Amino acid sequence: MKKYLFPAYVLAAMMAGGFLSGSPAVAALLQSAPGSPLPSLAPMLERTMPAVVNISTTTNVKMRENPLLRDPFFRHFFELPNQPQLRRRKNSLGSGVIIDKDQGYVLTNNHVIHKADEIVVTLNDGRQLKAELVGTDPGADIAVVRIPADNLTELPIADSDKLRVGDFVVAIGNPFGLGQTVTSGIVSALGRSGLGIEGYEDFIQTDASINPGNSGGALVNLRGELVGINTAILAPSGGNVGIGFAIPSNMVMTIKDALVKHGEVRRGLLGVTTQDLTPELMQAFDLKSNHGAVISRVQANSPAARAGLEPGDIIFEVNGRKVKNSYAIRNIVGLLRIGDEITLEVLRGGERKTITAVLGKPRRDTIAGGKLHPRLKGVILSTTQRDQVRGVLLEKISTASYAWRAGLRPGDIIVSANRYRTENLDQLRQVIDPRRPLLINIQRGDEAFFLVMK
Repeated sequence: MKKYLFPAYVLAAMMAGGFLSGSPAVAALLQSAPGSPLPSLAPMLERTMPAVVNISTTTNVKMRENPLLRDPFFRHFFELPNQPQLRRRKNSLGSGVIIDKDQGYVLTNNHVIHKADEIVVTLNDGRQLKAELVGTDPGADIAVVRIPADNLTELPIADSDKLRVGDFVVAIGNPFGLGQTVTSGIVSALGRSGLGIEGYEDFIQTDASINPGNSGGALVNLRGELVGINTAILAPSGGNVGIGFAIPSNMVMTIKDALVKHGEVRRGLLGVTTQDLTPELMQAFDLKSNHGAVISRVQANSPAARAGLEPGDIIFEVNGRKVKNSYAIRNIVGLLRIGDEITLEVLRGGERKTITAVLGKPRRDTIAGGKLHPRLKGVILSTTQRDQVRGVLLEKISTASYAWRAGLRPGDIIVSANRYRTENLDQLRQVIDPRRPLLINIQRGDEAFFLVMK
């Protein structure tokens, strides 16, 4: 009988995935080499795990107190002494990945270190190092911190565009604060978007167990190369059910370069609003495929307008990359900076055109809320960023409006609408249907709440 010998890491991954559990072929292979070591992922992990770190943060949070205690007249009348604002310390745990051992750069999720007053990185060898914040991108949920560079191990970076559904992957992180933990699985899907988890979504979906605390950890291939940063799970109870998401390494490294250079991501503006191709639109435009997106609005005096893009144009390729839907266009444009050139392949009246535009600087946009949804009548909206929170600011609200009676107040920030992240007015326009109820997520100081406007 002819014997087939597989590389140990392939066989180990197949066993980890359950494909060869109890297989006679495995038993025969092992019996054919008595005394030889069992197939294992351990050699790869021994090289990889020192580059994955645990991150703990401490945040001083103001404690709420009775408004009367802040009233000077009340304090004077009852002879209450002035006291400093009460605070409590809030701790959180997450994970990170060393991607530059010489400079000490560590990648993690923005939500792991958001508003942290102190960031401590614990290495695999037990060393604890205080980290400084280099930059954050809340839209993509990526942050870079820096630790003193001394005898560090970094992860090599893989080309995430070469990933395929079915590829074996391993997730490394710090779930539930237990310490470094490894889980294995496969790539379940690619290019997941429209989940409402982040502003810019192009997720790798995996069934490798990802739990709270894994955020910011590494998703690696069987060579120990970084293919993604673990960022979220989809589970009703908050635990793992085999649906986890990671940000692709190519997207992460593009953002990392901008954060290291500028401390922020300076995204450029194209100036179009797009929507997915529904069966009705496909019929109206006489299309046979739903791949691509149709331009529904072009901002006046924007780079798109100057380049000649028009409402009704169907974008099916951006910078040589085919696009499936409007989210794909947004993700591609979202990784480009002010002054970058962008080439779009569009279909107009059945004729294919190539249009080139130069991305401009995002401008401050203001609009009367009633133009977007009848329940926002009496509200003035604008794009804003406050304390790393990007969203749509409620600048003014009429006290006679429905929005005021519903509980909205000036200074509130809409961070999502109808379960989609809304970092600016263009994104809010795309997800609002004036004929249907509006579900909005409001950020008010350190508080957040949902509101349904029917």
